[in-house]
Order: sequence, then structure tokens, then C-alpha cells
Amino acid sequence: MNDTLVTLVGNAATGVEFRETATGGMARFRFAVTPRRWDREKQLWTDGHTSFYTVWAWRTLALNLSGSVSVGEPLVVHGRLKVREEEREGQRRTFVDIEAVAVGHDLTRGTAAFRRVLRGEPGLTARVGSPQRAGTSARPEGFTGPDEPDGPGDPGDSGKPGSSGARHSTDRQKAGQELVSVP
Repeated sequence: MNDTLVTLVGNAATGVEFRETATGGMARFRFAVTPRRWDREKQLWTDGHTSFYTVWAWRTLALNLSGSVSVGEPLVVHGRLKVREEEREGQRRTFVDIEAVAVGHDLTRGTAAFRRVLRGEPGLTARVGSPQRAGTSARPEGFTGPDEPDGPGDPGDSGKPGSSGARHSTDRQKAGQELVSVP
């Protein structure tokens, strides 16, 4: 496979839009990357031109993004670069998309409290006050797709004997539920 993998550091420019599809959850958001350079003449940091990307995520990553990322938060996005051209209103436009493999908060600019989501316990990534936090179903209604694009045996796989994933919530995970910040 000749995919172009990229890692981008920037900020979430829009909120995460999550929706169910026939193959599972799908999420997208706009991502802004602004390079900073040292200007020797002025002796200060200056911002370069901001580039915008549309980040797409599927299945579990999509669900976790929808409960974890807000506008303006600093992120690191790793994924497949996709460039497409479309004709709109008589003009050709170029769009740059990232099909995310992994997304995380940029810890050089803040702190985060990670909470592992076990299958059947997505309330850990739900925002405070959401129906998922209130103890409703673990998955969005109609979710039928696979959990991860990596397939069975991934580190979070707890359904097989001898797997590395935990089968029950640990005290640390229960404590993590109390650490949810209000957006």
C-alpha cells in the first residue's frame, strides 16, 4: 500500500460532527495548522499561513473523538493524506483530507487525563450532561460496524481469553469518571 502518512500538530478549528453510518460511526472536523517561525530581524516569533484540513475518523476513533475534542484544543493528528479536486460553481477547488489513524491532545501545551473505554462503557468519553453519561446505551443507536479498523487482538480487545484488555473497570477508571471536565 502506498499511502502517504502524515503527522500534523495544530488546533481543532470546528467541533467534531459525529453520525452513524451503515458500517459504524463516522466523525469529521476541521483542523488548523499554523507554522511559527523565529524572525531574526524583529527578534520575535511570527505566525505563517494557516492551512486547514478536514480530518475524518471511523468506528471507535470517531466515537471517542466526539466525546473528547472541542473547538480550539491543541491536537496531534496522524493519518493518511488524501488530496481531492472538485468542481463547484464552475471553479476547480482542491481539498486536503486526513483519514485519521490516531488523534491525541498536544501535551506540550496542556495536560490531559486519559480514560480507557472498555467495550460497553462509552460513558467515559461522553460529555458531562449527555445521555451517555446518564447511563444509557453504551453505543449509539443502530451501531453495527466493527469496533476498530485494526481488528481483533488489538490492545483494547477484552473479549478473548488471554487478551491484554481488562474485563472490568478498575478503580483508576472509576476515579477517572469523576475527573471529567465541563466543556
